[in-house]
Amino acid sequence: MAVTLALLVLVAWPAATAGTVTRDSLLNICMSAKHHKEKPGPEGQLYGQCVLWKDNACCTANTSQEAHEDQSYLYNFNWDHCGAMPQKCKRHFIQDTCLYECSPNLGPWIDQADNTWRKERIRDVPLCQEDCEQWWEDCQDAVTCKVNWHKGWNWTSGTNQCPQGAMCQKFKFVFPTAAALCEQIWSGSYRYTSHHRGSGRCIQMWFDPAQENPNVAVAQYYARGDAPPSPPLPVLLALLPPALLALL
Repeated sequence: MAVTLALLVLVAWPAATAGTVTRDSLLNICMSAKHHKEKPGPEGQLYGQCVLWKDNACCTANTSQEAHEDQSYLYNFNWDHCGAMPQKCKRHFIQDTCLYECSPNLGPWIDQADNTWRKERIRDVPLCQEDCEQWWEDCQDAVTCKVNWHKGWNWTSGTNQCPQGAMCQKFKFVFPTAAALCEQIWSGSYRYTSHHRGSGRCIQMWFDPAQENPNVAVAQYYARGDAPPSPPLPVLLALLPPALLALL
C-alpha cells in the first residue's frame, strides 16, 4: 500500500505539470492570420489607438497605421458603406481592429478559421460590459445594411458594398442591444459579459497605457481554468511520510 501511494505521487506529478504547460501554451501568442507577426514582441512605433500594445504586440507599426485608415490595404473594408460613419463610432472599430491585430492575450479564444486568407480566428472573446455598451451607445445612430460583417458583401468593386436588396438602417435597429452588436457583427468573435473592467474576467478593448495590460491576467485566468499551478515534485515528496520516502 505504501509503495503504491508513493508511485501514484510520482505518476501524477508529470501529468499535472504537462497540463500546466499545455494551458500556458495559450498565453502570449499571436494567431496565424493575414497580418499577424509570428511571435509577439515590443513595437515602439505603434500608431494612434494601437499604442496600448507597444510593449508587447502581434502587429507591426505599419499594420497599426493601416488600422486607422478607411479602406486600408489590410482588408479593403469600407466602414462608410452606408454613408460616412461618425468618428465617435469609428473609433470603436479602430480599437476593435487594434485589439484583433495587436493583442497577444487572445490565445484562449483562438479557433480554426474557415477562410482562405487566414488559418485562425478568435471566437467568444469575453468583452467587458462597458466596452460593449459604449460601442453600442456611440454607434447606435450610425448606419449599416448587414448584421454579420464577416460575410455576404458585394466585393465586385474591390471593396465591400451592400448586397443587392439590403437596406441601410441605423445600428440601433440592426443591433437592438449592445450584446447583439458585440456578438453578431463579427460572427461570434466576441461575447457580451456582465463582467466589468478591472474584474480580471473580461477582455478590455481600452485600458490605460501607463498601467499594466489587464488582459494578461484575464488570458491566464481562462487558459488555466482558474486552477492553481501544479506544485513542484520536491513539494509533493515533502508531503510523504519518511517511511514512504525510504521506499523510493
